[in-house]
Amino acid sequence: MEGLYFNINNGYVEGVVRGYKSGLLTSSQYINLTQCDNLEDLKLQLSSTDYGNFLQNYSGPLSTTIIQDNLIKKLFSNYQYIKSQSSGKLTQFLNFINYGYMIDNVILMITGTLHERDKSDILKKCNPLGWFATLPTLTIATDLESLYSTVLIDTPLAPFFKNCISPDDLDDLNIEIIRNKLYKNYLESFYNWVNENFDEPDKSIMTRILILEADKRIINITLNSLNNSELSNQDKIDLYPNFGKLYTNNYINELSEVDDYEQLKSIVENIGEYQQIFSENNDKLKNIGDWFYYLEMELCRNTFTQQFTLK
Repeated sequence: MEGLYFNINNGYVEGVVRGYKSGLLTSSQYINLTQCDNLEDLKLQLSSTDYGNFLQNYSGPLSTTIIQDNLIKKLFSNYQYIKSQSSGKLTQFLNFINYGYMIDNVILMITGTLHERDKSDILKKCNPLGWFATLPTLTIATDLESLYSTVLIDTPLAPFFKNCISPDDLDDLNIEIIRNKLYKNYLESFYNWVNENFDEPDKSIMTRILILEADKRIINITLNSLNNSELSNQDKIDLYPNFGKLYTNNYINELSEVDDYEQLKSIVENIGEYQQIFSENNDKLKNIGDWFYYLEMELCRNTFTQQFTLK
C-alpha cells in the first residue's frame, strides 16, 4: 500500500533515478579506461556506455577540462529533468540540494572579485547546479552588507545570511568565516526541514547523510584552525553545525580547544565509525577527505537498497 501511494506522485522519478544508477560505469569498464593511452582512446571507450554522447557536440581537441565540463553539463541536464518531473516535498528537497552549490558559487564570486579576477572567468567556474539569475551582479558590491541588501536578499540564500553580516573588511579569512557560517545555517535548516517533513525511511536515510556532512565540517574547521590565533574557541564553536555525532556527544568544547593534530585525532576516534579516518595504514584512502567521501558513498549506495523513498 505504501508503494501504491508513493508511486502516484514519485514512482516515475524514482524509476528514472534508478535508470541513471544502472548507467554508471562498471568495474570492467573502469579497467578498460585505465588502459587508455590518450583522451581519444578514453572517448572511444566511453562511446559504448551511457556516457557515449556527452561529447557529441564537441569537435575540437580534447582536454581534461573539456571532458569535465561536459560531464558536469550531463549531470546538470539529468538533474534538471528530474526536478522538472518532481512536485511537493521532492521539489523542495531538490531545492535544498541546489542551495549548497549556490553558496559555493557566491563565495567563488566574492573571492574572485576580491582578487580582481576577470568576471567571465569566474562565471565559467561556477557550478550550474548553483546558478541563479543575479549571480553575475555579485561583482558590483565591495562589502557584504551592500552585497546582501542589493543582490542576495531576493534569493533563496537570504535566510542563511543571519549572523553572517559584519562590518569587517572582506579578506580571505573573513570570506572563509562567512562560507562556514553560511554552510552552518544551511545544514541546520536542511536538517530541521528533513525532520519536520520526511517520514521513515526517508528521514533516517537523509539525516544520516546530513550528520556525516556536519561532522565533516566540524573536523575540517578544527583542523584548518590549528595554530590560528585569530579565531577564539567561541569563534570555532559558532562555526560548528549544532547537530551531528560530535555535537550530540558533547565533544564541541574539547574540539574548540584543540591545538595539535594528535588531540583532534584522539577526540574524533571516540566515535566508532570515525576510528579509521586518521588511519595511516590504508593505501587507498590517503587523507580525511577521502575517508569522508568513502563514507558518504557508502550511505548513498545504501539508499538504493530501499524502494519508495525520496532520497
